[in-house]
Amino acid sequence: MGIVARAAAAFAIMRLCSQYSGSQMIVSIDVDAQKTFTPLCPQELPVAGGDEIVAELNAQAVLADLRVMTKDAHSPAAKWLVDNPVDMLQATALKNADLTWVSHAMVGSRGYELLDGLPDIAGYDYCVWKGVDPELHPYGACYHDIEQHLSTGLLEWLTAKQASVVLVGGLATDYCVKHTVLQLLAGGNWQVVVNAAACRGIAPETIESAWKEMRQAGAVVLENAGEIQNYLKPNV
Repeated sequence: MGIVARAAAAFAIMRLCSQYSGSQMIVSIDVDAQKTFTPLCPQELPVAGGDEIVAELNAQAVLADLRVMTKDAHSPAAKWLVDNPVDMLQATALKNADLTWVSHAMVGSRGYELLDGLPDIAGYDYCVWKGVDPELHPYGACYHDIEQHLSTGLLEWLTAKQASVVLVGGLATDYCVKHTVLQLLAGGNWQVVVNAAACRGIAPETIESAWKEMRQAGAVVLENAGEIQNYLKPNV
């Protein structure tokens, strides 16, 4: 076995051992860090500054043992679709898609893509695709349905990996990030740390409300990956 192969094998063994040792298992989650939620796709659901979070997502991932990706993955046949933005945010009669939305994150479209600078799918340890069924439009990454009966497997995977700390960043603060954080807090014994610099939201009032709700539920909200690193010491 060559030097490179031996080094790769040693790294794999060390990573495996860390998952089952008494040390902390830290998991970093990139929530819906897609072009659809940025000014790169102005006809979809652009969030101001949404394309500026890549460096912070990558920085928080360096602190983690495992990395998770979540993506909106919608169908052109979605029953919550409306053509005109003025018709958005209206109540629907659908059980698991509460509001109307314009077209966004259609599978195969530019908006569906992850932000440039993030890993490709093979670079993640677990992936969640949300809202594939035309009758579903969930916000959190832990359940396919709004009623939270149909698991995406994320909570179970985190439990199997013995996660002790979950780092979260992504888009948008006041929708999918908030719902994912609340579901994580309710779904396991791990600590949830949110990286504010790796998040962007839609409106100041709903962003502030989201931060308050997450904190009240037990999340630790820190300014950036540097603060997270200091917070985690001496465990990283």
